[in-house]
Amino acid sequence: MAVDNVQPRLVQVERDTEDELLFRYICLHWSIPVSSGYGRRLRFLVEDQSNGKLMGIFGLGDPVYSLRSRDQWIGWDATAKKERLYHIMDAFVLGAVPPYSSLLCGKLVAMLAMTDTVRKAFRNRYGGRETVISGEVRKPYLALITTASALGRSSLYNRLRIDGTDYWHRIGTTEGWGEFHFSNGVYADIRAYAERWCEATAKKEPWGNGFRNKREVIRKVLSRIGLSTELGNHGIQREIYGAPLGHDALAFLRGETSRPRFLKLTEADVWSAFRERWFLPRAARCPEFRSFQPESYRLWTPDHRRAR
Repeated sequence: MAVDNVQPRLVQVERDTEDELLFRYICLHWSIPVSSGYGRRLRFLVEDQSNGKLMGIFGLGDPVYSLRSRDQWIGWDATAKKERLYHIMDAFVLGAVPPYSSLLCGKLVAMLAMTDTVRKAFRNRYGGRETVISGEVRKPYLALITTASALGRSSLYNRLRIDGTDYWHRIGTTEGWGEFHFSNGVYADIRAYAERWCEATAKKEPWGNGFRNKREVIRKVLSRIGLSTELGNHGIQREIYGAPLGHDALAFLRGETSRPRFLKLTEADVWSAFRERWFLPRAARCPEFRSFQPESYRLWTPDHRRAR
């Protein structure tokens, strides 16, 4: 990697493409299992145009309906939440890959998720389309992105400030509920049991007749086999962050204004600011990134494949 030549660009991931395979492969390296998201989805690669190498990825999906910290931070009442949750997406995966991760490029990926490119992708994909549940056509405004840290406190979103402006805000913590600790084949067994012995919840016909999510599967199986549903609490409080994409984004989500007054951040603007604030100083202080060996990022070696 030639530091002075790095030039990131966003590549939207489409279904059944090599980009999608690459996105899925990178997700396998994450510290906790990454779901494929549900409902609406937008996925992006961050590519270094100078050499065609991958810098990072992020994926946006539908947010959960109930999230106390987020709802209190926005200042939602029940009516506004029901009408405006559509305008939020949640980053179910976001980060950089080596050697770019050593140069704090996870912060760059977080900033690129807020750019005009992403807002326009949301508008192009969902503008003029009826929502699945209500059958309504909403304004294609992406006003807020939320996410949660992988494990405990996050250094990626912390102090993500450019020219005195904080772009990502810490808005609270989760209560420690989740599914990632049901790993190493345990969840697959739980799912198989649920499909045979448990009844799925489908509150509305458009949702279909399956289980809503992993949490429902685990909760129902634990109850049926006589174990406490409290086992679904792993005790790790993940930090919750929000990134408003407009000056009036929160007022818009509360129903107080008709437009979010978007920030108008271009990819070039973000890279220019990030490059001077983080990238070049980090590269000068920490030259170890130059010793990265691509082979070390393999999940399967040739010897492993032969052994299988």
